[in-house]
Amino acid sequence: MTAQSPVRWSDPEQQELEERVAATELAWLTMDVDVQALRVEIDNFALIHHQLLGPLYTRLDELDALIAEAVAARTGHPEDVRRAADARRQVDELPDLESLFADIQEQEAAAAPPEPPTRVRPGKDAQRIYRDLARRAHPDLSTDPAEQRRRSAFIARVNEAYAYGDAEALARLAEEWSTDPEAAPAVDSPDRLAWLRQRLEWLGGKIAEVAAEQVRLENTAMGELLALSPQDPDRLLEELAEQLLAKAAAQQAELERLLAAPAGQPVDDRTENPTQETQTMFPQIPSIDAAAVPADAVLLDVREQDEWDAGHVDGARHIPIGEVVARIGELPDARLYVLCRVGGRSAQVVQYLVQQGLDAVNVDGGMFAWEGAGRPMVGTGGAEAFVL
Repeated sequence: MTAQSPVRWSDPEQQELEERVAATELAWLTMDVDVQALRVEIDNFALIHHQLLGPLYTRLDELDALIAEAVAARTGHPEDVRRAADARRQVDELPDLESLFADIQEQEAAAAPPEPPTRVRPGKDAQRIYRDLARRAHPDLSTDPAEQRRRSAFIARVNEAYAYGDAEALARLAEEWSTDPEAAPAVDSPDRLAWLRQRLEWLGGKIAEVAAEQVRLENTAMGELLALSPQDPDRLLEELAEQLLAKAAAQQAELERLLAAPAGQPVDDRTENPTQETQTMFPQIPSIDAAAVPADAVLLDVREQDEWDAGHVDGARHIPIGEVVARIGELPDARLYVLCRVGGRSAQVVQYLVQQGLDAVNVDGGMFAWEGAGRPMVGTGGAEAFVL
C-alpha cells in the first residue's frame, strides 16, 4: 500500500472510525505542542519579569515601609506602629531571587530520597491483568530486534507495577498497550474495529488531560499576565515598568511630604492612601523641545532594544525603562536629556530621576519630535534609521 493508493474500506463504520481516530490523533498532538510551547513562554516571561521588574517591586516595598514608619513616628498610634513593623518585616524577610533559588537547591539536595512503596502480594485483579499483558506483550512474540526492545521496556514497567500489586497502574498499562499504534491489528483484521474504539476513547482522555493542563497554565499569575499581551510581551513589561515608576514617584513624593511637614502637623487623608495620585505628587517636570537640545547634551534613551536598533541618536546612552532603577548607578553626574518614542516613558523616568536628586530633563515628543526637527539619527549596524 502506498501514499498514492489509500486504503479503501468496505465497512462504512470502520472507515468512519479510521478517519475519526486520525483526526483525533492530530488534534491531540497539536494541542500537546501548543501547551508545551505555552509552558515555555510562561517560564521565559516569568524569568524576564522578575529580572526587569524585580528591583522596582523591591523599591516599592521599601517605600511602603518608609511611609508607614514616617506615619507611625508622627502619630504614635499603636495601629500605625504595627503597620510600620509589618511593612518593614516584609522588606527584611523578602529574599532576592538568587538567594531563593539557592535555598531551594540546597533543600532539594539535603532532602532524603523518598521511601520506595512497600511490596505487597498482588491481588486477583493484578494477577489477571499481568497474565494478559505478559501473553500479549512478551518480547518473544516478535522477531524484529527493535520491536523486541520496545516490548522488553514495556514488560519491565509491567513487572514493576505487578511487584507492588498496583492493579490501577497495570490497568493503565493494559490500556496503553491495547491502544498503541504499534500493537494495532491489521486493517483487514476482525479485531480492528474494537481497537479503533479503544484508541478513540484513549485519545479522548489524553485530550482532556492536555486541556486541563492548558487551563492550569493560563490561570497561573504569570499566565494571566501574559494573556494581556501574548503577541507583544515586551511592550507589556514596558507598560508595567511605567506604572511601577509612576507609583514609585508618587510614594517618594508622599514620603518627602511626610518628612518635610512640621512635627505637630496632623496626618491628613493623603497619608492614609499614600499611593493616590494628586497634583502635588507630580510637580511639573523639567522639559525641553527636541530642537533645543544642546548638541553636546548627555542623552539617555529609555526605549526597548528593537526601538533603539531601528534608530537612535549617536552617542546616546541606552537603558530600557525597566532597567533604570537597577542601573541608576551607571548614570553620569551631569544633566540628562531623556528620550523615548513620544515622551511618555521618558517623563516617568525624569520624574523618578529628579526624585533621586539627579538633574534630568524630558525631551518633549521623544524620538518622533527629534526626527521631525531634522536632527541626526543612526541605525544599528549601519541600517537606515527610522523611529519604531
